[in-house]
Parts: sequence; structure tokens; C-alpha cells
Amino acid sequence: VQLQASGGGLVQAGGSLRLSCAASGRIFSIDAMGWYRQAPGKQRELVARITSGGSSNYADSVKGRFTISRDNAKNTVYLQMNSLKPEDTAVYSCNADVEYYWGSSTRKAAYWGQGTQVTVSS
Repeated sequence: VQLQASGGGLVQAGGSLRLSCAASGRIFSIDAMGWYRQAPGKQRELVARITSGGSSNYADSVKGRFTISRDNAKNTVYLQMNSLKPEDTAVYSCNADVEYYWGSSTRKAAYWGQGTQVTVSS
């Protein structure tokens, strides 16, 4: 199983970006998917998370500005980021709780995508 993230970049404060993260491989199902970020010198923190049923939760710092969504048919999670602030600058990584095929049965594991840099200039 692999997670491929895309969509990061450089944007001015107040601008928008949309991140995508697609899971591929021998996937049986995906439970929760989420986005985390890590700024230089800081701990990694949860940005937003969404269950397979569509329930979501957000970090207080991004509520009202970021929206997480997913396309279960495409095994893809999105993060729409609006009204970006310089303090949103970080490496953003996606995460998924995956049940995958293992021989004639399945197993579960958490997978991480590669990080994508988001830089917001003031």
C-alpha cells in the first residue's frame, strides 16, 4: 500500500491550496484518513481527520478555514485550505488506516504518505 500526496506549494497569505492524497495497492478498505503537519522546530500535529462515514474533526487553529473530504471510490483524501496564514507553513503529510489483502485474509496497518511542503508568505 502506498499513499501519494500532492498539491503543496508557495502561496501568499489569504490564498488557497488544495492537497490530495491517493492510496493505492491491495486495499480491502480504508477507515480514517487524515492530514498532519510539522513546522520547523515543532512537533507534528493533527490538522484534520475524516472517517469512512464522513465524520471529521479539525485542529482548532484551522477550523473554519480548512475542509477535509474524501472520495472513497478513489481512495483519496483532500484538504482544501483557504485563508492561509504564515503560521500554516509546514510539511503536510497524509495518513490512512488501511485494511489490506494478505494472502487469503486481511490485515490492518496505518500508512503515511510522503510530506508535501506548504509555504505561506506574508
